[in-house]
Amino acid sequence: MFTGLVEEVGKISKIETKGSGLTLSIHGSKVMSDLAIDDSISVNGACQTVIAVKGNEFRVDTVKETLLKTTLGSFKVGDSVNLERALQVTDRLGGHIVQGHVDCVGRVHSITTVSGGGWELWISFPDQFAKYVVPVGSICINGVSLTVARVRNAMCMLAIIPHTLAVTTIGALTVNAQVNIEFDILAKYVENMIGLQKHSSSAYDSLMDQPDL
Repeated sequence: MFTGLVEEVGKISKIETKGSGLTLSIHGSKVMSDLAIDDSISVNGACQTVIAVKGNEFRVDTVKETLLKTTLGSFKVGDSVNLERALQVTDRLGGHIVQGHVDCVGRVHSITTVSGGGWELWISFPDQFAKYVVPVGSICINGVSLTVARVRNAMCMLAIIPHTLAVTTIGALTVNAQVNIEFDILAKYVENMIGLQKHSSSAYDSLMDQPDL
């Protein structure tokens, strides 16, 4: 589990094909202080398992399913990526609960620079996910925990402060760029519970409507 508070920006140093997946070598600094094999790490919002650590570099195997659902398959050597180690029980939960399970790939619709150097960033996403996005709710974009400012159809606007632009890869985004999106897990649990409750109620009503034998 993660918080969406990026610890540092790393760089892709090597990409190797491995069956239907890829092995990514990533250069880091801060995250390398205690990173070990089998640790979970968020790479641009996608939870990956560390398979090797050497010096200031670690490796992860990215499987076909991840490549289909995220932007990791479009990485090139030299690309910058947001990195966050898994949350420790003693850490402050400064962002929101992030699993590193990317729901979909969205697209940057527009970027407007505002007074003070921040951005108003509009992100579009597939229609079926609109139910998970609410004003002042949480959303994770490329591993960064952000607050939804406004919602319009299947788009949301995020007010990005200059600090976030400086310490993550958000500041490198351009119009039409693809981004990894993870929606708030709490919304998905609520949806599932309500759906199951409705199903149970319908089944009970159907049973009660049956004539006595």
